[in-house]
Amino acid sequence: MKLKDSLTNLKRHSFLFEQLVKRDFEHKYKRTALGALWSVLSPLLTLLVMKVVFTQFFGRNTPHYTIYLFAGNIIFSYYREATTNGMQSLMQNANVIDKINLPKYLFVFSRNVQAFFNFLLTVLVFFVFCIFDHIEFGFHMLMLIYPIICLLILNVGIGLFLSAIYIFFRDMTYLYQVFLTLLNYLSAVFYTIDGYSPTIQKLFLLNPVYVSIKYFRTVVIDGVIPSFQYHLLMLGYSLFFMALGSYMYKKYNHQFIYYL
Repeated sequence: MKLKDSLTNLKRHSFLFEQLVKRDFEHKYKRTALGALWSVLSPLLTLLVMKVVFTQFFGRNTPHYTIYLFAGNIIFSYYREATTNGMQSLMQNANVIDKINLPKYLFVFSRNVQAFFNFLLTVLVFFVFCIFDHIEFGFHMLMLIYPIICLLILNVGIGLFLSAIYIFFRDMTYLYQVFLTLLNYLSAVFYTIDGYSPTIQKLFLLNPVYVSIKYFRTVVIDGVIPSFQYHLLMLGYSLFFMALGSYMYKKYNHQFIYYL
């Protein structure tokens, strides 16, 4: 799946794509009293629970622990929502795919756009918390655009990959939930890795979600921009998974219709 062709198809079907995104938003918050506010309230309530539970165990000696915890929570929540919804997007739109001839990856993209907007809302709330926690703002904060873009590309790639597998292997939805639980514990969302040896700390960098979380924390809490090599690592993960997802989609795209 070439990038140029994807952008051309996206432009050609822009109206339909907008309707898909709008439909996904409406479906998610259908019959809820607070509607889209749950995009903000959900991570806030999760943060409150985690802060109460983990502060006494992990946060006593961690500066700005609320911000430390919030950064890990919103990034992991974004990854989980985008990839899980992307995985199920083709199956949930099987009735549309059967009737309309259009690029199937648009359904994966629309779910990622929905998750991305939800994430941006929580980032705004995150900055409000930073103000209350006396975090120093500066031009270095603009560098947060970089991990956000890399994370968006990563999530789309993994969503494409999972959606292709899920078509043929429905057990993936249960296996992926187990994987997300494991990944959550390996992403240092609520604890620090300072007590581990340098070798173990480097092993955490094999986790692309942790890499994004660490970038956020380094810029926001420490006020430091990560090294050029760190930027390359994050970009490498994003491009690798986008290439992998695109390859899986292109290889099995013609078979999807027989399994939906």
